[in-house]
Amino acid sequence: MTAVQAAERSGTEEVDLAETPLRELNRRLHELNTGDGPRHWRVLHPDGAHAVACGLDTDVEVEIEGHVGYYCAGMNKLATVRVHGNAGTGVAENLMSGTVVVDGSASQSAGATGRGGLLVVRGDAAARCGISVTGIDIVVRGSVGHMSAFMAQRGCLVVCGDAGDALGDSIYESHLYVRGEVAGLGADCIEKELDEQHLGELRGLLERAGIDDVGPSSFRRYGSARNLYNFKVDHAGAY
Repeated sequence: MTAVQAAERSGTEEVDLAETPLRELNRRLHELNTGDGPRHWRVLHPDGAHAVACGLDTDVEVEIEGHVGYYCAGMNKLATVRVHGNAGTGVAENLMSGTVVVDGSASQSAGATGRGGLLVVRGDAAARCGISVTGIDIVVRGSVGHMSAFMAQRGCLVVCGDAGDALGDSIYESHLYVRGEVAGLGADCIEKELDEQHLGELRGLLERAGIDDVGPSSFRRYGSARNLYNFKVDHAGAY
């Protein structure tokens, strides 16, 4: 039995990007938004291709067997996208709902401007992870780089490792949880009490991300001091 025959028998659609143009793959995935079709897809040999599985708007599962380039799984609704490798800049950018999982590490701006859904990075995420988010939840098994959660408005960023400099710079109301060391906090970001409400929220996020070897009580919480909501001349130097 060939791999294609096995995939057909299991109800899985396989697309090999070594043979099929990326534009054709994305066109076929977009057609699922308004019609019937396979609900489980495997993408072979992505070889760092950009914008794989972007703009989905239906309950479909896409497994990508290898590394991807820029903006994988961006602007998605409802779909579950799993990258069995590393991801380049902007993975899950502007995610609306659904789930994106990166088994490896992610480059800069992971989950940027995300409005909903869940992004899980099982390795590390580089600089500016979770910037300008408005509702997405991001869980990073490793560490994140500098300027993560810059201007984060809503949603959560959970970091099981360390965080780089300027964490939460100009943050609004996102909740930040870091287990390791923080190189430095950005403007208006402060450490806050980790109470029972937030322990429950954190526990739920770790469960959703499939992380069961880290306890929520080992984290520290960070958020907005709320001094930059309105301009105050006495604080002009902080802007």
